[in-house]
Amino acid sequence: MPTRARRAFGLPPRRSASPFLAPGAVRVRADRLEVDGRMCRTLLVTGYPREVFPGWLAPLAALDVASDVAVHVLGVPSAVAAERLRRQLARLEASRRLTADRGRLAEPAVEVAAEDAADLAARVARGQGRLFRVAVHLTVWADSAAELDAAVGRVRGLLDSLLLDAHPATFRQLQGWLATRPLGVDPVGLSRTFDTDALAATFPFASPDLPVPADGGGVLYGINSVSGGLVLWDRWAQPNYNAVILARSGAGKSYLAKLDALRSLFTGVQVLVVDPEDEYSRLAGAVGGTTIRLGAAGVHLNPLDLDPDGDGDEALVRRGLFVHTLLPVLVGRPLEPAETAALDRALLAAYATAGITTDPRTHTRPAPLLADLAAALHEDADPAGAGLARLLGPYTTGTHAGLFAGPTTTRPAGHLVVLSLRDLAEPVRPAGTLLALDALWRTVVNRNDRRRRLLVVDEAWLLAQDPAGARFLLRLAKAARKHWCGLTTVTQDPADLLGTDLGRAVVANAATQILLSQAPQAVDEVAAAFGLSQGERIHLLAARPGEGLLAGAGARVLFQTLASAGEHELVTTDPAELTTTPETPGAPQALHWDPPPPPPTGADLSAQAVPAGAPSRRRARKVTR
Repeated sequence: MPTRARRAFGLPPRRSASPFLAPGAVRVRADRLEVDGRMCRTLLVTGYPREVFPGWLAPLAALDVASDVAVHVLGVPSAVAAERLRRQLARLEASRRLTADRGRLAEPAVEVAAEDAADLAARVARGQGRLFRVAVHLTVWADSAAELDAAVGRVRGLLDSLLLDAHPATFRQLQGWLATRPLGVDPVGLSRTFDTDALAATFPFASPDLPVPADGGGVLYGINSVSGGLVLWDRWAQPNYNAVILARSGAGKSYLAKLDALRSLFTGVQVLVVDPEDEYSRLAGAVGGTTIRLGAAGVHLNPLDLDPDGDGDEALVRRGLFVHTLLPVLVGRPLEPAETAALDRALLAAYATAGITTDPRTHTRPAPLLADLAAALHEDADPAGAGLARLLGPYTTGTHAGLFAGPTTTRPAGHLVVLSLRDLAEPVRPAGTLLALDALWRTVVNRNDRRRRLLVVDEAWLLAQDPAGARFLLRLAKAARKHWCGLTTVTQDPADLLGTDLGRAVVANAATQILLSQAPQAVDEVAAAFGLSQGERIHLLAARPGEGLLAGAGARVLFQTLASAGEHELVTTDPAELTTTPETPGAPQALHWDPPPPPPTGADLSAQAVPAGAPSRRRARKVTR
């Protein structure tokens, strides 16, 4: 109804559609369209290469000209596909026999087409693949006719390099333009037949610099700094699942670690985090995770707790080994042989006083506390035991006794568990990190709950600076794969890892290695350890926050971290942004928390999910019409 008539009848004025879907004016010409003062031309892809690799269309997604790329996919029913393949095989076989009867030389194109059609028909009959009708259209934009011709020439040059035949949609520019709009329609109807492998390889957002797993798994790490394509990486397809992130302060290492954890939750991975600065609590509150703040009033973590479900008959032995690792961190030096022997006797005495022996039936009884262990050391006949008990005084009766003053108050549970160490005093930080890591590791080795887990150790230098803590971290790095777990080690001081044999071993046991911006004082050591080229070294020196190098499986790629606006609000730690970003309501408290709900379903996450990867390298089989 015209505007004047609507006003006469008292109706509200007519609202125009979004200019993205319906522009104000369109002028149709034979070779181009003029849309709201801009010009565009649509190219139709008519020919494809015989063999392709995963991500072969990625250059189209990284065009440096204004363009719209549309890929239309329509499945072909199995019965129809089988009939079409039968007819195609019959035509090709008839052509071959006619050529042979007339005494002519065989045509190579017909021979190759017949072999491909026979192979495809066999795979469709066995249910190993399907057929799809696929159409690829491109609309190129410019401000003038001369600029449009130049841009189309550049695009056609790129298409030629990809062995794609493309032609302008002459006298069909309007239909071609509509086919590249987000309407889900293809008025052009110019398509070719692809099989499942060829269609999967056509996914345009795969990085050709990195190997892509066959199962299509992985998470989005960012965009390729060179090609502009998306960098998708699956740590679970690597020889081991560990990762190491090295960068200087402010380079975005925790930002990337939190993004990786959040996107791993989408795939059903349980994420466990040792958080020294309470940076993950906002993320945990947003996704229904659990935050346990060590050092807060009333929160205790007993290092002598047994775990009969995880350790079985060896629970007492494993606890003794861990205490032998923990005490050197508490006292700040390695133990003397006499102190080690006294500690071993005191451990057995403390457990015996609590009624716990090597019999697994006694492991459910309340475990002794660190104060009980100190009392047993004080009563030991060797003076070394009494001396060790005095060194433990600050943690049993002194200023740092709060964390060890009682039985464990909370146990990690949920799809995202964060153990925050911000409330711990500085002298207790290394021991608190070791305790938190041990508590989470018990969840990992639980034999009654086997699933993929991601264990994140942020600010790992707190452990790496102590030899006993570094050895414990190395044991976890070597044993994580056996328990279907990936260990992510994050540190802002590469020297703490690369400066010792134990630290270098932790890096060597990480199949995924990420280097972000490096300080000039440390870049030489990093370059020597990772074999960086001069260009990579310069890039890391000049990298902005979030830019870095991803190395794994013999391949390397320069990338820029990519996050949506919603993800950015959850993972940023910039104080300037946090002053305007409200805390997520409902964040779990240290003392009063409920078991978290189960992870959201796939339908709940569909609006936020990122592409999950691309298929393996296969041949692109096509059947000519």
